Amino acid sequence: MTTIEIQNLKCGGCANTVTKGVQSIDGISEVSVDVETSKVTFHSNTPESIEAVKAKLSRLGYPEVDATNTTLHKAKSFVSCATGKITADS
Repeated sequence: MTTIEIQNLKCGGCANTVTKGVQSIDGISEVSVDVETSKVTFHSNTPESIEAVKAKLSRLGYPEVDATNTTLHKAKSFVSCATGKITADS
């Protein structure tokens, strides 16, 4: 299992968005997101798939801790948070 600590994770809506995004990557399974610790845990088949997860998280607005957290990341995570809440409530 691999665990990545991310930035901008605020709520269950965010977790829903992150989970769906990470699950969409080939070679990734058993995705779980802990909102309280801002950690994403998953099983990966290759080192390349771990890098794909990091890239996907950044594109979604949830960069890895110690990575640059730009205004664009924060804006994307805000929109992602709202969208995730709407999807979770549906």
